[in-house]
Amino acid sequence: MNAMNNKKSMLSASLGTPSMPHLHIAPFKLALSLLCVLSVSACQPTDSVSDDESKADSRSQAVSAERTQMIEALAGVSMQQLVTFDPQEIKQGGDTGITITSSESYSKPSSNLPASRKGSFFIGNAFFKQPWVVASASTDSRDGLGALFNVAACQSCHVKDGRGHAPMTSDSDADSLLIRLAMPATTDEQRQHLQDSLIEKVAHPIYGGQLQDRGIQGVPAEARIAVQWADKVVTFADGHIETLRAPTFNLTKPGYGPFDDELMVSPRIALSMIGLGLLEQIPDADIKKQAVSNNKNADKNGGLVRGKFNLAMDPQTGKVGLGRFGWKAGQTKLVTQNQSAFNEDMGLTSNIRPHESCTPAQTACLKATTGADEQGNGKPPVEVSDEVAKFVEFYTRNLSVPHRRDADSVEVLAGKKRFYDMGCQSCHTPRYQLPTTDDDHLEQHGQVIYPYTDLLLHDMGDDLADRTIAGKLPSKAAQVEFLANSYEWRTPALWGIGLAQTVDPQATFLHDGRARTLMEAVLWHGGEAGRQKQQVLQLDKQGRAELNAFLKSL
Repeated sequence: MNAMNNKKSMLSASLGTPSMPHLHIAPFKLALSLLCVLSVSACQPTDSVSDDESKADSRSQAVSAERTQMIEALAGVSMQQLVTFDPQEIKQGGDTGITITSSESYSKPSSNLPASRKGSFFIGNAFFKQPWVVASASTDSRDGLGALFNVAACQSCHVKDGRGHAPMTSDSDADSLLIRLAMPATTDEQRQHLQDSLIEKVAHPIYGGQLQDRGIQGVPAEARIAVQWADKVVTFADGHIETLRAPTFNLTKPGYGPFDDELMVSPRIALSMIGLGLLEQIPDADIKKQAVSNNKNADKNGGLVRGKFNLAMDPQTGKVGLGRFGWKAGQTKLVTQNQSAFNEDMGLTSNIRPHESCTPAQTACLKATTGADEQGNGKPPVEVSDEVAKFVEFYTRNLSVPHRRDADSVEVLAGKKRFYDMGCQSCHTPRYQLPTTDDDHLEQHGQVIYPYTDLLLHDMGDDLADRTIAGKLPSKAAQVEFLANSYEWRTPALWGIGLAQTVDPQATFLHDGRARTLMEAVLWHGGEAGRQKQQVLQLDKQGRAELNAFLKSL
């Protein structure tokens, strides 16, 4: 689906990090960045205010009346209840939640999962954890890895079901980070298909839509991912200094010829797996109407918050639906998210993704032995059977969200007030009431949850935008994942984020793993949250501690 120029690519050339005269930030929103060249951003709360009335005025300036009403309608409670201590919020995953605060905090089943359904969870866990092997093998339920792939097991990216991290040095393996690829549309047909969400992207004709940095024996890997880090100093109004690190990603040792200068590249670490079944249960209408609310907010606040929803082609139904999963909301539901990851990350076929992840030019990949087994009923032979896919879906749907810690402490509540006063809830919608639907998602039915996300796309500014391999900013008209462009990222859920480095000490934040702490993540946000970033930089030591305490409590 791509057009590749016959230009010589600067593969090995270091893609320099652009200068950053202004660090912008969004309502604490863990975003993503670029791969061959990267930049920066941030987010923040207000200084202490004299009384409740002035705090209310501050909130009304940060968030429009329409957006406030929307948040209250979705939550089913007043904004005042959301801002103050609410015992119900301790169980941010509702009745599915757990109290464990250890390295196992992300790996437990929903606490309301009955014994009769736990077997499916643990079988799914086994397929999630155990590595797949190269075909042909005696373990034919787990063979068929590759021929091109990134990792051999889901758990290799999602360590203990948690978030990934960027390579620490240029020699480190990129086990929990991958690179997505896209080319600009060059024909009217491509542009129309993108506008109609009939295709995800214009993929590269040789390298496809995702870089695979490993290959089985006899199949060359597509390239190697190397990263270099540069310090970036940010100074607060009181003189406090935070040292951020800006990554520069390079693609070296190309296996199939040079890359086009126009190729858009996007480094992305693995997201945590908790609460996905709960997010899947949020009604489409509740997500879509927030885009309308945010657009009204944009009109009243100088065009700041302009959230939009993504529409994606569902490979299972062949219909366009609301995207809600992934860094750019490019997947409509868990089953397609899982099987797309099987296909692109591990080179495994399934009934939803029945074709090997090889392009026509990769002949060794196409000729490699597969582990596909006959499925019967006229279905094509695949490596991930419907039975295995169902177990993995059940597992990913029922990973529990840990309860909040210290939610009623004075410091945490002060940080929560700052979070709201600066308007971070414009994107991080705090609370939803889930419906009871006509499906077997019994554990998720009717739960009251606190994920802190609107599941919408937001423009996070130049600093967090993907670049081309030549280091340039793409046009905002260039779609890279259905309706999303290089500047737009889905608001990630914040629940459980305070335990990310308890689960895996190497875990980092933002799409490319550049942020080592939550404050660093805040200070990298930009675009629609520029106003909030300026408030963050005014925080004194106490204010910073309060905001951090709130985020760590989630």
